[in-house]
Parts: sequence; structure tokens; C-alpha cells
Amino acid sequence: MFTMMIFIINTILVTSSPSILRPGFYSKTCPKAETIVRDVMKKALLKEPRSLASVMRFQFHDCFVNGCDASMLLDDTPTMLGEKLALSNINSLRSFEVVDKVKEALEKACPGVVSCADIIIMASRDAVALTGGPDWEVKLGRLDSLTASQEDSNNIMPSPRANATALITLFKKYNLSVKDLVALSGSHSIGQGRCFSIMFRLYNQSGSGKPDPAIDPHFRAELDKLCPLDVDQNKTGNLDATPVIFDNQYFKDLVGGRGFLNSDQTLYTFPQTRGFVKLYSEDQKKFFEAFAEGMVKMGDLQSGRPGEVRKNCRVVNPRPAHFLIENNLQDSDLPM
Repeated sequence: MFTMMIFIINTILVTSSPSILRPGFYSKTCPKAETIVRDVMKKALLKEPRSLASVMRFQFHDCFVNGCDASMLLDDTPTMLGEKLALSNINSLRSFEVVDKVKEALEKACPGVVSCADIIIMASRDAVALTGGPDWEVKLGRLDSLTASQEDSNNIMPSPRANATALITLFKKYNLSVKDLVALSGSHSIGQGRCFSIMFRLYNQSGSGKPDPAIDPHFRAELDKLCPLDVDQNKTGNLDATPVIFDNQYFKDLVGGRGFLNSDQTLYTFPQTRGFVKLYSEDQKKFFEAFAEGMVKMGDLQSGRPGEVRKNCRVVNPRPAHFLIENNLQDSDLPM
């Protein structure tokens, strides 16, 4: 009865102010929540190691677009274009089914209690920890958004062509420092990127008709072989030399001119960020500490918009007529 009441309350709850986030938020309502998330992530690692890198990046793609509210998990509807098909996400974000499995397990244990937004935060942390990276305490208590915006995602999320100056400007808008930017870029320590994202680097950097001169010649030969001009541009390559292990190899690669993405390599070629790249290439412990700190700071981003705890991370919860009236909403205000 208690868990059913929690489900009912959370199903109809909305708020217009930021949630108060804290560690142990589910200690009474769903005490095994974090254990359940990690268990599902362990299974995902065994089934497909790359899926953890994919899920880990959800936090960045979610939190930068109107706060950490799981808006990016919503599927398109007849009345709403969601964020999955935004320019930076289409054919790039993947492994949504892992979050579905986490949500299914949590709904069995604690119906209507754990938000999809918090699942992203926990799963991102676990993806890092399970692949050899740092572990950290997460703050929880977020609500899930009632809508998503493809337009906002297109306007906010950076392109693979972005340079360090553009990234510094973007991160500054969210009170994230240059140190945070470089450390969080270390998320590319695991996973893969598409040929689509580097074709201009290989064949037409800055409209020159030539490759990016910052690429190590031997590495460029490898990339040319991986991504020739006639390649299926959805073909993928490793983001660093140890793509299934979260370590500081990513920064060592940047120092050696072996960064896969333009947005990565410019962190070493630009003076504002070069010092942190060198530091993290030499000191993995400091990188791990800065990465965990940056993830917590990024997880604090909130929009203050109305929210709920979704039963299914892909769709908003059904609304009874009295809910719409009491909250001054219309059917058109919510995705159908």
C-alpha cells in the first residue's frame, strides 16, 4: 500500500522550482535503488562494453539542454519533436534500451519512485566506475520533464567541429570552468566516434581541402584507412587507444596528436586548455578527481520547470482531466 501511494503521489506531482538534490535521496523510499542500477549496468557491460560509454554520455546530452530532466529520453510524438533526432544526437546517441532495463528493474522494486533523470546520473557514474574510472557519491532527487525540445538541443549542443574557444564559452554559460571542460572531455576515454564526425578533419579542415595539420601523420594514415572518402560515414573508430578502459590515455593521445575528434584535439592546441591536458596526461589521479567533481557540478543543472516521475522513460505519464485543470494545463501542453 505504501509503495502504491508513493506511485500515485509521484505520478501527479509537478513543481515549478528546482528540486533539492542530496545523497541518499532514496534511502527510505527505494533503499536498493543504486544497487539495482549498478547491477543492470554490470549486465550491460558483459553484453556490450560499448553500451556503457554510450549511456555515460547521456548525462552531458541531457543536462546541457534545459537541465538534468531526462528530456532526451522522450520519444517523438505527433505534437512534439524530441531530442533524440537533434543534430548532435541522431545516429550518435545509442543504448537507450539499457536505461529501459534499469527503469524496468526499479519499477518492479519501487513503483513510481525513481526518476529517469536520476537513472541517467546513476548510470553515468556506474559506467565510469565499472570501466576502471573513479567512483563518486551522486546527489539525487530530480524530476522528469514533461516535454523535450529538438530545437533547444540543436541550438545548445556543440558540433564535433567545435574548437576549444567555443567549448569554453558554452561551458561558462553553465558555470563550468576550463578545468571542468577539459576533465569532462575525458569522457571520451571510452567509446567510439563516427567517421561522419571527422571527414572534414581528414579532407577539408577549415575549408582548406587538406587534413588537419595537428593530426600525427601516422595516426592520420590510420584514420584515412578507417574513413576513406567513400566510406559509410556511420562506421566507427575508437576515441582513444584504450576504448573500453576509463583511464588517462585520452589525454596522452591528445599530447601525441592522436585525438579522434577536432573538438578533442583543439584542447591541446589551444593555450587556454593545453595545461590541463598535459596535467591529466601525466597524473591520472588528478584527472579522476576533476572528472568526478565536474560530473557532480553538471548534475546540479536544473531548469525549474514542472516535472514528474515517469513510469516509462520514453513517454510522459497519462494525465487525468482534473490534473490538467488544477495545474492550468491543456492537452496541447504535453506530448501526446
